[in-house]
Amino acid sequence: MRIDLNCDMGESFGPYTMGHDAEMMNYISSANVAGGFHAGDPHVMRETVRLAKEHGVAVGVHSGYQDLVGFGRREIDVAPEEIHDELIYQLGALREFARYYGMEVQHVKPHGALYMVAAKDEELSRAIIEAIQKVDPGLLLFCMQASVTYDLAKEMGQPVVGEFFADRGYDDEGQIIFTRAVTEELEPEEVGDRVVRAVTEGKVVADSGKEVDMVCDSVCVHGDTPGAVKLAEAIARKLNENDIEIRPLGRA
Repeated sequence: MRIDLNCDMGESFGPYTMGHDAEMMNYISSANVAGGFHAGDPHVMRETVRLAKEHGVAVGVHSGYQDLVGFGRREIDVAPEEIHDELIYQLGALREFARYYGMEVQHVKPHGALYMVAAKDEELSRAIIEAIQKVDPGLLLFCMQASVTYDLAKEMGQPVVGEFFADRGYDDEGQIIFTRAVTEELEPEEVGDRVVRAVTEGKVVADSGKEVDMVCDSVCVHGDTPGAVKLAEAIARKLNENDIEIRPLGRA
């Protein structure tokens, strides 16, 4: 078996550091690089792509609301047309840094509140998908299976990746329980076992105790979760112990 392991990266800004990008690169296969709207700046973006190239990690744009103060975790009333254009803008920035290092952009993953709002909003999801299809329809779109985004991408013929979150809780509908920040460290071995089950069986236990089915094409572990590096190490080790290879998904 094979699985992609992704992480949100490039989310530092100016003198402020977010996440553990250099350490996390040792374990993942795909990096979601902040597009500069919710986090990141030109230098951080270039440095993140450089690290990804050095570690053989694929890159995708992590596009968010224009919300540096709120780190893109605040829901903002923005017209779908604006989200369409802002995605293309952020993708264009990352594409040039990728070209600088002889790489291609693999995927698009909306960030934070945008990810969650689009999951329930067909008009917003359509704007995201149409933007991708206009500029590069071969890009993979990362989202939850239990979402309008996933269903609409399938309907519109857009390559879509069902994403499992290693370090987030789930509700009974198979959606992550969205929080602005995780403050407590999780038990790495438990998280690793949870990931293996999601990958091999397509199941996760929701916070209510209910067992939920899901598609797991890629696993996300956040770089700003407390103890993130220990979580990534445990996940990678558990996958390896179960003969599951970690590798990028590649272009469709």
